[in-house]
Amino acid sequence: MDMKVEIEGRLKSLDYQFFEFEDESHLHIGHASNKGGGHYAVVIVSEIFRDLSRLNRQRMVKTLLHDLFSDGLIHALSIKAVTPDEYFN
Repeated sequence: MDMKVEIEGRLKSLDYQFFEFEDESHLHIGHASNKGGGHYAVVIVSEIFRDLSRLNRQRMVKTLLHDLFSDGLIHALSIKAVTPDEYFN
């Protein structure tokens, strides 16, 4: 499974203006707590995040990816979820 394609597709419902994905798994090889699954970072810029707290933005993203966590395909995900005003200005 191509995780970039999978995550990007699942987040399309957020109607994002910008999406960035980075696979950081190589930075975590050999860590005791990592029992499998990748370490990823995403930046999502969407108007849908307006008036939502940082926590609620992250919850929204993680809800769309829930089964990837529960199936062990994602071990860790860094999420930067911002509005266009916050990102482009």
